[in-house]
Amino acid sequence: VTPRTIYRDVEAISQAGIPIVAQPGVHGGISIMEEYKIAKKLFTVSDITALLIGLGSIHSSLSGEEILHAMAKVKGLIPPEQVRNIELKSNQIAVDHTPWLGDKKLRVNLEEIRMALKENRFVRFQYSDQGGKKSQRKIEPYRLVLKYSNWYLQGYCTTREDFRTFRLSRISGLELLEETFEPREFDYGPLEVSNRTEKKKIPVK
Repeated sequence: VTPRTIYRDVEAISQAGIPIVAQPGVHGGISIMEEYKIAKKLFTVSDITALLIGLGSIHSSLSGEEILHAMAKVKGLIPPEQVRNIELKSNQIAVDHTPWLGDKKLRVNLEEIRMALKENRFVRFQYSDQGGKKSQRKIEPYRLVLKYSNWYLQGYCTTREDFRTFRLSRISGLELLEETFEPREFDYGPLEVSNRTEKKKIPVK
């Protein structure tokens, strides 16, 4: 990761009230104070409710044991007398990114890409651009992004020798390769995707 990413994460940890210690020199670094232990009281009822809503929205699109485990751990922070109340509140808001009829191919692709991201493995697929022109691509995957209700994959395309953004709905024949790669410097800034839905809008009474 870049130094900017590290400083941003350290600032977020510090703002959460967790004490940060910085040691200069060759054997120095940034760490959480050794004596510090996370306490259940660090999270309020509202905090835990927000965490459950957020994890639930992720799980609607990305199934996985780690998300279920995280949800179970968060629920373990709930005081026994607050369990019923928090479960009711967290179920009041549901964020489901999946279409009504579902999309099995998209879910399979998401799981394959998640594995590639986790293990730094190449993926290969056929891609159709906006004009319908198809091309074979082999990329180093770096990030999955959900924007404008569409999933996008960002990565380094070995064909174009540059970073590219691919819309998952235009990907077919996705293959998770055994070949691995050494991650490059990648800018995790905001994803620039033009919203072309304006052309599709039709006034309806």
